[in-house]
Amino acid sequence: MSVEGLTEADAANELMRLAKAIARHDRLYHAEDAPEITDAEYDALVRRNAEIEAAFPHLIRADSPSRKVGHEIAASPLSKVTHEVRMMSLDNAFSDEEVEDFVARVRRFLALPADAEVAMTAEDKIDGLSCSLRYEHGRLVRAATRGDGQVGEDVTANVAHIADIPQELRGEGLFDVPAVFEVRGEVYMAKADFLALNEAQAEKGEKIFANPRNAAAGSLRQKDASVTASRPLRFLAHGWGAASDVPETTQFAMMQRIARWGVPVSSLLVRCHSVADMTAHYRAIQQARADLPHDIDGVVYKVDRLDWQERLGFVAKAPRWGMAHKFPAEQAETTLEAIDIQVGRTGKLTPVGRLKPVLVGGVTVTNVTLHNRDEIGRLGVRVGDRVVLQRAGDVIPQVVENLTRDEPREAYAFPDHCPECGSEAVAEEGEVDVRCTGGLVCPAQRTERLKHFVSRGALDIEGLGEKTIAEFFALGWLESPADIYRLRKRRSDIVGREGWKDKSVDNLLAAIEAKRSPDAARLLFGLGIRHVGAVTARDLMKRFVTLPALRETAQRAHGGDAEAASEAAGELLSIEGVGPVVVEALGDFFHEHHNVEVWDDLLSEVSPPDYIVETRASEVAGKTVVFTGKLETMSRDEAKAQAEALGARAAGTVSAKTDLVVAGPGAGSKLKQAEKFGVPVIDEAAWAEIVRAAG
Repeated sequence: MSVEGLTEADAANELMRLAKAIARHDRLYHAEDAPEITDAEYDALVRRNAEIEAAFPHLIRADSPSRKVGHEIAASPLSKVTHEVRMMSLDNAFSDEEVEDFVARVRRFLALPADAEVAMTAEDKIDGLSCSLRYEHGRLVRAATRGDGQVGEDVTANVAHIADIPQELRGEGLFDVPAVFEVRGEVYMAKADFLALNEAQAEKGEKIFANPRNAAAGSLRQKDASVTASRPLRFLAHGWGAASDVPETTQFAMMQRIARWGVPVSSLLVRCHSVADMTAHYRAIQQARADLPHDIDGVVYKVDRLDWQERLGFVAKAPRWGMAHKFPAEQAETTLEAIDIQVGRTGKLTPVGRLKPVLVGGVTVTNVTLHNRDEIGRLGVRVGDRVVLQRAGDVIPQVVENLTRDEPREAYAFPDHCPECGSEAVAEEGEVDVRCTGGLVCPAQRTERLKHFVSRGALDIEGLGEKTIAEFFALGWLESPADIYRLRKRRSDIVGREGWKDKSVDNLLAAIEAKRSPDAARLLFGLGIRHVGAVTARDLMKRFVTLPALRETAQRAHGGDAEAASEAAGELLSIEGVGPVVVEALGDFFHEHHNVEVWDDLLSEVSPPDYIVETRASEVAGKTVVFTGKLETMSRDEAKAQAEALGARAAGTVSAKTDLVVAGPGAGSKLKQAEKFGVPVIDEAAWAEIVRAAG
């Protein structure tokens, strides 16, 4: 969804998901040297986060990725080092227009006239591991990784084995080298050295590295420096940190001086005098990229004058005077050898292309997501086609072009039945995803559905957690919800298994037996019927009272008799909170004979009582109430039960139809929605008064 189309609640939820995802990928990249996505994919996440924060600045989180550099150092055998001057990252540009905007921002900040020259340095951006080298009186005394920008890892003993890093700077005169000077740059591995290392690793049966950056990071961050010594690491300087003196007045001149001191500097470093110069150098480096001895992922621009850099300063995690102009994702051509269908835990059928292995951006790619039925149709892909791939935007690489779509061959037929269980596979109106309707009988969905069935909001069976379900499922003891109630017959098999003793087994079986007469709405919700959440399940049961009555109406609404189907659908649609999507989902569920078998089997084991909600006269009868924030005197489920007992409907989201919001500490976006729609808001104490007043 475009940022413009996000509601405030949508934006807050997405920022939360992005913060968690980016933090995870930061940890994998910086702390574990085991990234799961490419730089382009990571950049797409960061860019999306920045766009949402720009549109909703009041929603910026304390753990926002825009406020962090790198990742906190995890448990490590290497000691920690606090950087005297923080090691920052760079903001990114992805187009010439963004580079123009960057230069324009510099001009505005410095109050320079429009025709004033703003000289910039431009150099290739090495894809390596950032490292700071501290020299005192010209001698190397400490080397440290970037870490989270403030605290890194001490790798002094390790860098002693990197030939590019001098143990002593070569001064040109008595006072040429400052008393303290930290050279900053990238430790990297050349492409040829990387391939040779992986060949050697394969021969020894040891770890194969995914790409040169991973190999460099894993080689440098070793407790045993002899491992680092055995790896072909290199170093290129790109700047400096703490310094008792900076003897030049420009970035370019200072980098040339660092080179004269004996530290390698990029041969592609130039001084540019206009945006045109900058973008021209960018294109020259991009064209030469494949032939360079090392991996790069863009070009870095820096304001040349150091006095201007000082005036420009920094934002949260990056300098105002620097920018990384990233390259677009690399592409490659290969053959689509097969199309497999994978079934996710929600029943979604995802086509995955199996490829003739090809190297894209330093990574060998063998699989590619084809997303859905519509995407296959758009690309016109069939087994045997020649396709163009790129790694950008998605976790799995994507097909961007089909080179042989015009060849006269039969189109790919997307399955209309689930390959896992044979149930019908359908796409709901307005959706592109095709989903298996098998639900609880589909092997690909079964364990996740069983976990949902026993979860707190559904049957709430204590002691039957995810680990136990996975264990019993693997043993063939749990295949459907009804099997849960047959576990008593396996008591002797369970006792004696690791972690299971007589008392724990008896406690589990007692908890299961206590749910032989479950609440009908909870059982309906627990079945995981698409679009039937906890609130909708309660609304349905309040109307139909018994599960057989609901099933009969849902089946009539999906039957062949048009008049009867219309009447049944109208009966369902008359329930507040039930729309055409829910009616269709119920029909699909009961139309699939596998689901009916599971339903009948379950009801042979349990006997849910009629769902009759006794209500009391109250000031909220007939109204819609939303609870948000942390409730301190009761659980959320208890609060919703109270509302229903007072004749109210407990909803999960705030809309124009909401009559009251009860807010506890930590309430967030729902309060803003309440303000937007003019919905009254009360606290938990006021709600307790309403409950007491009802008698």
